[in-house]
Parts: sequence; structure tokens; C-alpha cells
Amino acid sequence: MIEKVILKEEEKKDFYENENLTREAFWNVYKPGCDEHFILKLLRDRQSYIKELSLLAFLENKMVGSIVYSKMFKEGKMLNEIICFGPISVLPELQKKGVGSLLINETMKKAANLGYKAVLITGNKNYYKRFGFKPAFDYDIHLEGNKIEDKAEYFMAKELEEGYLSKYPGIYQFDKIFFEFPKDELEEYDKKFPKKIKREKRDTDLP
Repeated sequence: MIEKVILKEEEKKDFYENENLTREAFWNVYKPGCDEHFILKLLRDRQSYIKELSLLAFLENKMVGSIVYSKMFKEGKMLNEIICFGPISVLPELQKKGVGSLLINETMKKAANLGYKAVLITGNKNYYKRFGFKPAFDYDIHLEGNKIEDKAEYFMAKELEEGYLSKYPGIYQFDKIFFEFPKDELEEYDKKFPKKIKREKRDTDLP
């Protein structure tokens, strides 16, 4: 199946379908409903957004996956060589079939060819180590809001140029839009999509 998947850069005509795909992928996973599709919409208008690395996966002309990249920040300054990806989305029925891996591997190759030096992400360390990611604290790199002594193994790094990150230790930030988007607009925006039912809230949910 995976050999039939075709990757292409996102175009304006793909925006709604990609947002709906992202909504399907994240709905009720980490909290009742989701906000990743709204963040995707807002991220496209941010200076940090990297259009060339925002790729879509198609299987038999159906959009089945997507990945989005943006630039990282350090001391409030946007960086030009250290980037991150997310959200990365795959339709629920095609998850764990290699679509996400294909998107990650191909976009990181492209990122290296474009001159980017390293990728920072948050996620499951056991999953992302297969792509060469290591805990960021190995490079003395930390995520804003975390205590320096907290190893925070979910914050990970991969060098696209060997030895690059050892020269740039410190505290890094993602684009603020991931955390400071207008939540009061989310409900109205969500009306653009097919109606879905939110599950009950759980103690383990993300904020």
C-alpha cells in the first residue's frame, strides 16, 4: 500500500481538506474534540511557517496524511536553521501503516537539502527514535517552561548536519500560535466541518 502513496506540496485548494483531515486524525484523542486543525489554519499565516515542507500524502487521489513545518525560536528570536514539525496527521483508518513515517522521512530529507540544520519536536520518544531523534537534553537544549533539571524526554532533537546542535545549547520555543490561539473562535470555526460528537473530559486530557 505505502508504495502507492504520492506526496505533494500543499496548495490553497487543499486547505479545507487538509484541515478536515487533521480534525479527523486528532478528534477526541488528547481532549474532547481537538484544536490542531485550527492551529494549522492559523499557522499558515505565521512568519515561521515553511510552505516548502508542508506536504500532503495521497492514496488513489484521496488525501490521507499531512505534515506541517515551522521555524523554532530562541530568546524570542525566530531561527532560520532549526525547525519543527507538527501537526502531523494521518486518517485514523490508515494509521500505523507507514504513511506518517513516509511523511517524516521524506520531509526531513527535503529539509536537509534546503539547508536546515536540525529538527526539534515533542512526542513519544519510543516512536521518534526510529527516525534518529534523541532527547534534546543530550545537546543541553531545553523547552521553555520546563525546568533545566527536568530531562523532559518528550522534547527531542535530530541533527540534519552532524555536530550542529552542540554549538547552540539553550532554551527554545515553538511559535506562540500553538499555545495562544483565540480559543473563543474555535467553536465558530468548527462549524465549517461535518458535525462530530465530543467525548467526556478525562483527568489525563491535555489542557
